Amino acid sequence: MKLYLLRHGKTAYNAEKRYQGVSDIPLSEEGKKELIPADFFPDVVYVSPLSRTKDTAKVLFPSAKQVVVPDFREMDFGVFEGRNYIEMEHDAAYRTWVDGNCEGTCPGGECKADFCRRTCDAFVPLLEAAFKEKKETLVIVAHGGTLMAVMERYALPKRDYYQWHSENGGGFLLDADAGIWEREHTLALIDTVRYIRKEGEKAL
Repeated sequence: MKLYLLRHGKTAYNAEKRYQGVSDIPLSEEGKKELIPADFFPDVVYVSPLSRTKDTAKVLFPSAKQVVVPDFREMDFGVFEGRNYIEMEHDAAYRTWVDGNCEGTCPGGECKADFCRRTCDAFVPLLEAAFKEKKETLVIVAHGGTLMAVMERYALPKRDYYQWHSENGGGFLLDADAGIWEREHTLALIDTVRYIRKEGEKAL
């Protein structure tokens, strides 16, 4: 089975390098314009509850039914949301979190371990249901953190969480083999993908 893990298009917060997390920040006009339809046509696409993933899926897969998976929402950055690192460089709580490799709990939010656990706990039943139904393709449009959590836990080759960072409108194509999954709980990276208009290319 082919597994696509895709990140939403660009938002104003992305452009300004602000933490957006569970805040429902929409795609920017630039983000909408640079997305292009994918070159395949799934019947169903799984999305997070946040509008930026739903609207991205609508452009990439206009004919697909969207199914919301609540626990595919981005990590909750608590009081850091809506702010960027420049604005918080003298914020003691933020400095403590960064100095701890961003592993601790964001004030009013989540810690990385809890976020990764809830993401993977939502992902595994979805994947195993797709195996059971003998689907040829499984498509998820979510967030950078969602992708990093799944890829760090299950993808081969093994890489650190932050090494699986994906661009807006991009993501990963993996081979999900039911037998290998049952034995090893691993997924093989095939390629990176990106559904963004090339520079200078005009919208249709």
